[in-house]
Amino acid sequence: MSKPPAAPLPPYFNIDPARAASRIGHPVDTTRFAKAAAFCGKGRDDLARRGYAPDGKKRLRRFSIWEITKYLIPVAPAHLRRVLKANADLPQGEGEAGAKWFTLEEVLTLRDHFATEGSSAKEYRPWRPEGLPAKICAVANFKGGSGKTTTCAHLAMAAALDGYKVLVIDLDSQASMTSILGGAVEDEWKTVFPLIAKDYAKAVQAENAVRAASGSPALPLDETLTAALEVSPRNLIQSTHWPNIDLIGAQLNLYWAEFQIPVWRMGLRTWPLWDALGNFLNDEGILDDYDIVFLDTPPALGYLTINSLAAADILLVPLGASFLEFDSTGRFFDMLYATFASIEDGENAQRRQLGLDEVKFEWDVVRAIITRFDASQQTDLANVIQAYFGDFMNAYRQEFTALVGQAGEQVNGIYEADYRDFHRDTYLRGREAFDRTYAEFKELLLGAWWRDAELAKEA
Repeated sequence: MSKPPAAPLPPYFNIDPARAASRIGHPVDTTRFAKAAAFCGKGRDDLARRGYAPDGKKRLRRFSIWEITKYLIPVAPAHLRRVLKANADLPQGEGEAGAKWFTLEEVLTLRDHFATEGSSAKEYRPWRPEGLPAKICAVANFKGGSGKTTTCAHLAMAAALDGYKVLVIDLDSQASMTSILGGAVEDEWKTVFPLIAKDYAKAVQAENAVRAASGSPALPLDETLTAALEVSPRNLIQSTHWPNIDLIGAQLNLYWAEFQIPVWRMGLRTWPLWDALGNFLNDEGILDDYDIVFLDTPPALGYLTINSLAAADILLVPLGASFLEFDSTGRFFDMLYATFASIEDGENAQRRQLGLDEVKFEWDVVRAIITRFDASQQTDLANVIQAYFGDFMNAYRQEFTALVGQAGEQVNGIYEADYRDFHRDTYLRGREAFDRTYAEFKELLLGAWWRDAELAKEA
C-alpha cells in the first residue's frame, strides 16, 4: 500500500542562503533612491494622464438629459425638452433631440433659468444665506489610507454639481488632490507656503513697528519673507476642468513648511502660527468669493494640519471600520485635545494679564465618517465604533463599490466617470455611496449656516 504524498512544507522552510544572496542584488546607495523616484515620477505622470484629453489637459465630460433630470435639476426629461424647444437662447447641448449632452457650464445656465422661471416649490439652486462668508471644511486624520482625499474630492465635486462655488486647498505634499483636479504646481511658491510666510512677515512688520517706537532693534525680513509680502492668494488660485471648482495646489516642496514654521515661531514667539491659513482666507476676501472651501490635509498632525483645523468651521474625520483605524482615530482626537488645549492655556495665561480676549477654538460641527465600508464583513465592528463615537459619527457608512476602483484607474472621481462605461447598477450603487455622504455633509453645512444667520439676526 503506497503512502499518501507528504503535505508540502510552508514556503519559509528550506530557503537556500546562497541563492537568496544571489537574488538581493548589490547594496543600495542613495543614488538608487533618485533613480526610483525618477521612474515613479514618469509612471505617475503616465498614469495620471489616463484621465486626460489627447492634448494633455483634463476636461470634464458632458452630462445627459437623463443625468441632469435625475441628479442635477428637479424637472422631468420631457419638460426639460419642452423648455429647450421654447427657449432657443438656452444651451441646446450636443447630439440628437432624444439624446442631448451638456457641459456643466450649460447645466449651470439651465439651472439659473429654472430658478428664475420655474416652480417656486422646487429647489433649483442650493440654499446659501446672504451676507455670510463661505464655510471652511477640513478633512483630516493622521491615519494614512483612511480616505481623506477621496472623501474631500468627492464632496467638492458633489457640491459643484449641486451649484456651489468651491475652492479646494491641497495641503498634503503628496499632492493627490492636485492630481485629481488636474492642477499644475511648479514649486512651493505656487502652494500655500508663501501665504503662511506672508502671515509671519506681517507679524514681523507689526512687531518692528512696536520696536521702532521703543528704540529696540528690528527683526530681520529676509528675501523669502519680503517676496511673500507681495503674494496674493489670487496669484495662486488656479481654475480646474470643473467650471465652479478652483484649486490651490500642492507639491513635494510644500513639506518644507513643516520645518520652516517652527523656525519662524522661535524668531517671534508672539506669532500665532495656527492662524496663518485662516487669516488669508478671511482678510483677503477669499471667503466672499466662494461658498465652500475644502481643505485636504496631510496624514499627520503637523503645522499645516493644525492651521487647517484652526481655520475650519466643519471637521470631517474619515476612518475605516477596523480596530486599528478606530484606535488611531481615537488617538487623533486625543492629540487634537492636547494640542489645542495647550495653545489655549499658553496664550490665555498672557492674555489675561494684558486684559485681552481669550483664545478659544470652536467648530460648528465635527463628524467621523466610516469609509470603504463592506457590510458583509464590517457591520458588527462598525456598530461598535458607532456606539463609542455617538453623536460624533455620521449615520451613513460610505460603502466601497466597484465604481470607485474603476474610476480610480483613470485618476477620476466617480462624478467624472461616464455612466456608459459601467453596468447601470454598478454606476447607481457607486453614485449613491457618495450622494448620501454629500447629503449628510450638506445637512451639516446648511445647519451651521442657519445657526449663523439666526445669531446674526439676534445681534
